[in-house]
Amino acid sequence: MGRALGTRPRNRGWKLMLRLAIGGCLLAAALGPALGVSQQPVRTAGKDVWLLVDVSRSMDAADVAPSRLLRAQAELQKLVAQFPADRLGLVVFGAEAVVQCPLTYDQEAVQVFISTLRTSLLPAGPTTLRAPLELVLGRLAPIPGATLPAATAPRATALVVVSDGEDFGENLEPVLQSLGRTGARIYAVGVGTAEGAEIPKAGGNVVRNGRGKVVRSRLRAAPLRQLAAQTGGQYGELNNQQNGFGALLQSLRTMQGTVEQVRTVAVADNRYRYPLAAALLLLLLEVALTITVIRPS
Repeated sequence: MGRALGTRPRNRGWKLMLRLAIGGCLLAAALGPALGVSQQPVRTAGKDVWLLVDVSRSMDAADVAPSRLLRAQAELQKLVAQFPADRLGLVVFGAEAVVQCPLTYDQEAVQVFISTLRTSLLPAGPTTLRAPLELVLGRLAPIPGATLPAATAPRATALVVVSDGEDFGENLEPVLQSLGRTGARIYAVGVGTAEGAEIPKAGGNVVRNGRGKVVRSRLRAAPLRQLAAQTGGQYGELNNQQNGFGALLQSLRTMQGTVEQVRTVAVADNRYRYPLAAALLLLLLEVALTITVIRPS
């Protein structure tokens, strides 16, 4: 066939080799070869969202199905998934307060910690709300490397307090005033009902007071409303009839980050440009070496 068309086998061989090389280079470029890792700066203007969750024994009450704590866990899991660009932290409180998960961009880590919440995490005793608020207040610090004049200001911070509001007998004014000066807002969710429910114990028993009378736990909304009102936040309730997390989520979304932060992220160094450039050069060479397929008679 080549003889009939007047082409030489040598020329046809070079053309075939060039086209195979071009195809190989294009395939290599499409696969995106990476060599090493480079550090890329990423600018964010996000906020810090602290989740403060009551794990006192009263959160086992079943006036909110299947229980106050289990329902709160489910809603918190959904909330976390809505903030991929913000840092989240988790504090549990009861008779004392503990940072269960420090601020992180790792949503999966926060989700894992939320799934492990139990009322047995902390010792029994009167619930304290001042302790978790002071924990968060102590961690509100300026961002290293932030550009002036924002370097002296903390990141925009929201505290989501999830509790049934029982046993708050402390003076919260000092810590609320301090939080107010930082610009932090408290979004409180009251879990439970005014009718309340008994508090179950292991073995099918219920919690009784010192006189042997069955203890009935009820939602105490007043202290939670105070927290939200004094910091410019919002209060909502979570029970079988209403879900305050919906409105809370909308408010959190509209709360803009006030400080820009530069994060360094490790990114694979993609070298697709080199095989692509080689393919283009070979293509130009292939065009330059075009042969006459049919000779004029």
